[in-house]
Amino acid sequence: MEHANLRRQAASLKKSLFDQGYLDEQFYQVEDLQDEANPNFAEEVVSLFFKDSARVMLNIEQAIEKYPRDFARWDAHMQQLKGSCSSIGASRVKNECTSFRNFCGEENAEGCMRSFQKVKREHAVLRQKLESYFQLLRQAGPAGIATRPAGK
Repeated sequence: MEHANLRRQAASLKKSLFDQGYLDEQFYQVEDLQDEANPNFAEEVVSLFFKDSARVMLNIEQAIEKYPRDFARWDAHMQQLKGSCSSIGASRVKNECTSFRNFCGEENAEGCMRSFQKVKREHAVLRQKLESYFQLLRQAGPAGIATRPAGK
């Protein structure tokens, strides 16, 4: 009974992540690659995403400090982060990366700074929410392998 309750909580949390725009269809694609032979695949991919994206965000911060107004350099780093976000379905972070890149195209340093702060906030919120989601799945046990809600 407890495992079924944990699975319901995980499903509800995942649904809210989609409803609030944190995740998009690509996240389902990642989960679809998970099977009995590799039951933690999605969690491992997401964990690697957060490790890599933290490094890329540090690179962006350093580029902003070392190369003021080098919008092409900033944009190149943000393109890398945007691609990583797309690969796991991190929709809100990806959208904010797009906003940052648009500000780079306008050579709007202040807009870039504001947008980068939003990128970092969205990234932190998504990390916390996905950590909670995967923790619920681990507690639910092997039967808690993620599935798509009906109609998706």
